[in-house]
Amino acid sequence: MSLTGTPFLLTSFVLCAVALLLPLALWSRVPGPAPVRGAARLLMLMFAQGTAISLVFVLVNNANNLYDNWADLLGTGNHVQQAADLGVDGTGGISLKSLPRMRQTFRPADGPRMRQAGGVRVTDLKGRVSGVNAEVYVWLPPQYNEPAYRHRKFPVVELLPGYPGSAKAWFGSLRVHQQLLPMMLDGRVAPFILVAPRTNLLARADTGCANIPGTVNAESWLSIDVPRMVMDNFRAESAPNGWATAGYSAGAHCATKLAVAHPDRFRAAVSMSGYNDPKGERSSLAGRSLELRRRNNPYLMLRADRIHPRIALYFSGESGDGYQAGVAIQAVAKPPTSVDVVLLPRSAGGHDMGLWRPQLPEVFRWLTEQFDAGPGGTPGSGRAPGTGTGGTGSPGGAGGAVGADRVRTSRPPAPSSGGSTRAALASGTASRKGAARRP
Repeated sequence: MSLTGTPFLLTSFVLCAVALLLPLALWSRVPGPAPVRGAARLLMLMFAQGTAISLVFVLVNNANNLYDNWADLLGTGNHVQQAADLGVDGTGGISLKSLPRMRQTFRPADGPRMRQAGGVRVTDLKGRVSGVNAEVYVWLPPQYNEPAYRHRKFPVVELLPGYPGSAKAWFGSLRVHQQLLPMMLDGRVAPFILVAPRTNLLARADTGCANIPGTVNAESWLSIDVPRMVMDNFRAESAPNGWATAGYSAGAHCATKLAVAHPDRFRAAVSMSGYNDPKGERSSLAGRSLELRRRNNPYLMLRADRIHPRIALYFSGESGDGYQAGVAIQAVAKPPTSVDVVLLPRSAGGHDMGLWRPQLPEVFRWLTEQFDAGPGGTPGSGRAPGTGTGGTGSPGGAGGAVGADRVRTSRPPAPSSGGSTRAALASGTASRKGAARRP
């Protein structure tokens, strides 16, 4: 029985109901001596407590897509077949151009909301470079199968979940495809292919999207194997001009790190409530030594670069939860790297799906501007968003267009939260005063 399936959810409800009814029906009818009656009543209470806790866990897990299956929950899943030393660039000396095309078989994905907005498909990918074998979820934009677009290649956004977390969370809890479908149909955002690969590759550990010889090559999985598979099987733009990463929490760290480390593979990255130091996630393998932390910290990587990469970075977060990470990178970034930092007010939510979900329309409008992928546009031109009132770097501002080689060093404008909707608050209205508050 699937951990996230409807049958298990209904079974949990039924068992919880039975556990509540048993004491009412049998409490005074238990036969035998006093010790036997006491033991029976204790068991009924423990059964009621256990089923209640199980039901709450199932509801929370289904709402947040923390664990995808029983192996993830029990810590028995391992998707790493080998982890050779692949060197600095993560290729292991393999000529990627010489690799034969990879044809994959896709099937409809199961789970809440996976059949909505045209449906999400999934394939089991064997990484030829990384040695990782895991599933990859793909959603195609509504234009993909239209005759007018049959010769068109589409930009791609690789979506990364937090830890613990399932790649399904982007389509289940965050409803990214349902939110973007109408926006793509009316031209408000570009028709992106959405790709969500598994990032939970080892039992009870966050890989930190790092290559660690002998342990895991998560960086090569996400930056080489997954993109090559997508480009081999779909009309996807070539890297780097047609590719971006986006993530929340631990996935936000990964999104930024991948773009900074591999500007030859990704052109833009979105970080929602992320961090720079891998130590930000206690279970991160990349945070277990000073050397690994330095090698996988995008702030230190960017600060050490003599020639900064042509990438665009977007950070959003509350004070103490993602905002400072963006400000730190903004302070060291030099052209042609561009950085937008959005401070979210405390009223927008906490470190959860309720904070990240309403940000997605604005995030994908920002990504659309970076790729300039509208009608007649050239993906990868890197057009940055305009500058809003008070010099904000948040997308959708009311100023003129700014070149991609300009690093925005301004801060969010004064708050205007009175009467605003949750989605409007999450789009970045905030103040310098709010940034000074500690969580």
